[in-house]
Parts: sequence; structure tokens; C-alpha cells
Amino acid sequence: MLERQRIKGRNKVTSVLPEDSPQGSVSVVGDCTQWNPAAHPLEPGGDGTRAAEASLPANSSHSFRYLAAGDYWFDHEPAS
Repeated sequence: MLERQRIKGRNKVTSVLPEDSPQGSVSVVGDCTQWNPAAHPLEPGGDGTRAAEASLPANSSHSFRYLAAGDYWFDHEPAS
């Protein structure tokens, strides 16, 4: 799930995934992180989820994917 909140001309974007799916570490990797897998790891939230936040310029678009343990790349699933 992606949560978006506009704050003072910027967008706070939070990526939220279940704590155990996929197994192991997961990072948000994209143009907002200069494609650095270590820049935005998802951290456990204590509620069965893990999340990472990024502050991005408003009215801009960005590309990203998730990178999980074992070199497993996957995309954000749109809400149904």
C-alpha cells in the first residue's frame, strides 16, 4: 500500500507492506533514492506491517520498485 500526504509543497509517500511477505529485508529502490538499495529499507511498525517514508517534491513523478532478500525485485500492487 502507498500512503500519500501533502505537507508544505512536498509529498510524504509511505510504502507499507506486510511484515512477513515477502520474507527477509525489503527496500524501496528508485529515482528518489538514486537506485540505492540501502537508502530506504522498510522497518517493522509493530502492527504486522513494515514501512519506509520518502519526502518528494509536489507535482512530480517518480519510478521505483521494491527489492527483497535474494535479489527479488517486485512492483507495487495497485489497490483493488
